[in-house]
Amino acid sequence: MTATTVIQLYVFVLAAFVGFQVISRVPSLLHTPLMSATNAISGISLVGSLVAAGSGDRHISNILGCIAVTCAMINVVGGFVITDRMLKMFRRGKPGASK
Repeated sequence: MTATTVIQLYVFVLAAFVGFQVISRVPSLLHTPLMSATNAISGISLVGSLVAAGSGDRHISNILGCIAVTCAMINVVGGFVITDRMLKMFRRGKPGASK
């Protein structure tokens, strides 16, 4: 292993550990806003995957880009569906409706 590979592996493991610690300590009240923020991040990864799919450098980059676009779209749409479902839990009933 080269020194660069070891540093990259170290950064990856450290980021995974810190990310797990941060996410596991989020109170349940903040899950909906956090989900909306991760949807925005998924949108950024969707743009990157579109660039990779349309680069046209090699055939394999087009295939991997299309797979990345599919995965990112599933993540974005699923995140918005979950966020919408969670926000519906906090809505009040219509005025004048019996409970």
